[in-house]
Amino acid sequence: MNSLYNQNNNKQGRTISITLILFKIIGGVALLLWGTRMVKLGFTRAYATSLRQVIAKNTKNRFTAFLSGLGVTAVLQSSTATALVLSSFASKGMIGTAAGLAVMIGADVSTTLVAQILTFDLSWLMPAFLVCGVTLHHFYEHGGRNKHLARALIGLGLILLSLSTIKQTALPLGESEILPLLLKPLEKEPMLALLFAGLLTWLLHSSLASVLIISSFAGSGIISLKLGMLLVLGANLGGSIIPLAMTFKMGVAARRITSGNTIMRIITVLLMVPLIPLISVLFGDLPTTTAREIVHFHTFFNIVLALIFLPVIPVLATFCEKINKEGEQQADPSTPQYLNDADLHSPTIALAAAARETLRMAEIVEDMFVDTMRALKKDNEKLLEQIHERDDVVDELHNQIKLYLTKVNEEALDPKESDRLLQILGFSTNLEHIGDIIDNSLIDIVKAKITSNHRFSEEGFIEITAFHQAILNNLKLAQTIFISQDPKLARQLVEGKKTVREAEKKSTEQHIKRLRERVADTMSTSALHTDIIRDFRRINSHITTVAYSILDTAEQYKDVRRPEIPDEQTA
Repeated sequence: MNSLYNQNNNKQGRTISITLILFKIIGGVALLLWGTRMVKLGFTRAYATSLRQVIAKNTKNRFTAFLSGLGVTAVLQSSTATALVLSSFASKGMIGTAAGLAVMIGADVSTTLVAQILTFDLSWLMPAFLVCGVTLHHFYEHGGRNKHLARALIGLGLILLSLSTIKQTALPLGESEILPLLLKPLEKEPMLALLFAGLLTWLLHSSLASVLIISSFAGSGIISLKLGMLLVLGANLGGSIIPLAMTFKMGVAARRITSGNTIMRIITVLLMVPLIPLISVLFGDLPTTTAREIVHFHTFFNIVLALIFLPVIPVLATFCEKINKEGEQQADPSTPQYLNDADLHSPTIALAAAARETLRMAEIVEDMFVDTMRALKKDNEKLLEQIHERDDVVDELHNQIKLYLTKVNEEALDPKESDRLLQILGFSTNLEHIGDIIDNSLIDIVKAKITSNHRFSEEGFIEITAFHQAILNNLKLAQTIFISQDPKLARQLVEGKKTVREAEKKSTEQHIKRLRERVADTMSTSALHTDIIRDFRRINSHITTVAYSILDTAEQYKDVRRPEIPDEQTA
């Protein structure tokens, strides 16, 4: 009885210890994922523009594209991150399908090299990375790039710490009687093993983390080499589905690259599965540990994939373009062209995208302003309808830009980037106000002129035209200032406000003079004339606002007085 009681207690103790070990492994995996995320975000935020330039400048042929994917992913430690960058490029027409697929092949190979490095015992580097990272972060908490590099170092330290924790914790599981019984059947069911590993990778959202965990389990004797290889195939398959799902709504061009990547993985997996028994024997003869053999197989899989598909990239690209055809319907102009949630992980790129979208918004407002004058000159009511429709586009773009900027992580912004965010938000808001002035006031004035069938006097219309041209020039200058952030041009725009004010005063004096002379056309259009000049000046006030945000950041213009923004309710 006593022996039976002790035996039951031992089994219960082993069950509790196994449960505790599994919880510790889950904690280690969570730490691994967080460390990987910190490295990816750190390097992306520090060198996002440079990494994008590497991809953009090295896609002239499939081999340089392959190398660029290899290098960029080695820094980001995530082929998914590279896929999102490529998808962003593709959706904007900046990269072709063939070049994008070649970059993805390089990215897939690069993740295996990172896995190779991380399987070495680098635990001695862990305290060095953590100490250096924390120290640098303390000194450069608001230091832009240095702060992001410090976080990347902390992330590297956490990755090494997590791997050490997982390896040490998983060792006792090799003596477990339960886990092998649960996992052993997967060896005889390849499709089930692929599905299991694919789901695991999907949950982790990282094929690198998944392969490292499989490697640790194989090194602890929990799974055999053959099963480990099957799981690696499933991890590679699951790793291709992640970017495919994340880019599904980014447009046809983006899906061509990620779907092509999935097709390559599926074909290579199907070719590999029947050969697993032979490959496991060949790898089993290598003078290395089972854990390293798993990672070697991961590298072998992606090299084989590269050898198969790099020579036939054009054919695959054509096939991907056929199965992902462009829709015939015309693009909605109110749909943002440059805003991409995939860019939010890098404030520099996200702000640049928001600035480009705001500039597109400015071009629409400029066209509205030009067409308003055309409609006034030619009494064109159809043109007024088009202007009204474009104001709806401007309103929607403003809302999209505003919502996009709220998604940017404020903690990741340095002071300069915070100022830029406010500049973008301020300029887009003022553009929206200009659109409202055109839609709610100027259009009504033009309609009133058409309905009454009145004509401006020749001198009066010349004044309106000259005033319109001056405001139009300022609107173009404001767009240049917004992009270049040039204080000299900003000062020029501010000083130009005086010129506009003087022109308005002169126009008013000339208008009163014509009224005194009882000029018939002036008498009939007096109210229209003064309302148009008033609205033009309101528009100019919103235009010049962009200059003050630029001048506020320049020391030589500290004393520039900021004028009051006109109240929309009284203007």
